[in-house]
Amino acid sequence: MRRTTAHRALLATTALGLALTSAPAVAATQSATGTDAPIRVTLTVQGPDGLLYKGKIRTRGHEVTTATGGTHACDGTNGGANPGAVPTPTAALDDAARKRHFTWDGTWYASFDDYSVDTIKSVSGGGTAYWNISVNGTPTPVGGCQFKLNPGDKVAFTWTAF
Repeated sequence: MRRTTAHRALLATTALGLALTSAPAVAATQSATGTDAPIRVTLTVQGPDGLLYKGKIRTRGHEVTTATGGTHACDGTNGGANPGAVPTPTAALDDAARKRHFTWDGTWYASFDDYSVDTIKSVSGGGTAYWNISVNGTPTPVGGCQFKLNPGDKVAFTWTAF
């Protein structure tokens, strides 16, 4: 009986020790995937008459303010798309606009919990076109405040006729 109790105590101590030593690694992994650490992406804005902007930009998800849409989160948590804040295409556009001193505007749609990009550098879609968002050559399946970017992604906003 005494040997069984000692054996159980040894097993419990070993399990607790393993749990405590691996907890920081697990916590670090979980917090790294849920953080909104800045990343570097390449952003291209292609208008109807040619290239409007191309450059590398450091970005993360953040609140975005537009003249038409107001201020709203644009950090990947929109519409429940991601469990934590992440860098997004529209946040990258906003960061580039602020850093390179150009304007953009978008309408906020509460039902989508996202912006529709309407104008970039005074070029609007109007009733005949829209600003398409693609990442690495593929149109995003969700809005620009919902799509999670990864380091090195190639983000493009392209004026696209209907």
